[in-house]
Amino acid sequence: MPKRLWYTGAPLDRLSHRRKDPNWLAERLANPETVLVPVWRNQNLAHAEDDRALLPTVAEARELLDAGKHISLLGIKEGRAYFAVDVSHHENPYLNPLLEAQGAFDDLRKFGPSIDQHEGAILAHARGLMYWHARHQHCGVCGSPTTVSEAGNQRDCVNPDCKAPHFPRTDPAVIMLVYKGDYCLLGRNKNFPIPGMYSTLAGFVEPGESLEEAVAREVLEEVGVTVRPDNVHYWASQPWPFPASLMLGFHAESEDMEIVLQEDEMEDAKWLHRLQMDDPESHGVKFPRRDSIAYRLIQAWMNNEMRI
Repeated sequence: MPKRLWYTGAPLDRLSHRRKDPNWLAERLANPETVLVPVWRNQNLAHAEDDRALLPTVAEARELLDAGKHISLLGIKEGRAYFAVDVSHHENPYLNPLLEAQGAFDDLRKFGPSIDQHEGAILAHARGLMYWHARHQHCGVCGSPTTVSEAGNQRDCVNPDCKAPHFPRTDPAVIMLVYKGDYCLLGRNKNFPIPGMYSTLAGFVEPGESLEEAVAREVLEEVGVTVRPDNVHYWASQPWPFPASLMLGFHAESEDMEIVLQEDEMEDAKWLHRLQMDDPESHGVKFPRRDSIAYRLIQAWMNNEMRI
């Protein structure tokens, strides 16, 4: 199974060395071939009639660029620059009859697996940056307003006594498929929107702990099962900008199989045998989304592809 996951593999050179070059940026923003990646209230733009992202050029939708509240350089591909544009402050986000006729804004998780994987990675990048801009209008150190720098990839405090730089936030989270012999452990969080869906366990990394320690702690806290950190093995990672996480995927062998639920979070958890995994719904289990690393961790375990 290939390791490439949804929302990874963006084909853009991020060009960090160009972010301080105002003349280059101005030229790119004026170039009619520059590609715009609009975001409206955490939603991305997709074609209405086929499986691809709707990525207008400046020539096609300059109105978006002129009306954008936040604009960030994503990178360049084959000589064409890509900029994320936030139009969340507009009630009508299309600002162009052609765009409204061709596509619609929607949650990327709904259509992401249907579009080209490279396009999905670009949309995820844009969504994550615009989410960060919307929530970091003020300095976390002194509370003063912040202003955009580094072509929309940094914000700086305007207070001359502070001047703290702020960078796009990504929260590391561990996500792990726990197994014991021919059984794997799946859990159902109370917040899962899909009835009957079970998934791998997951949680955020806390200060002062390694990734392996975070895996062991989260498994013990959520389902009462013991995992030793030295039995935790990294598999792959996936950006998950819903809203701002980096999912670090692991397989973890447990010491025991007795489940003690953390009832304020977990609705249920169960061990499933390999033979049951071929038809999980007959055992009351729906697998997680196919674009998620959780699904891929399950598939890798079923196919004995757990190690790098």
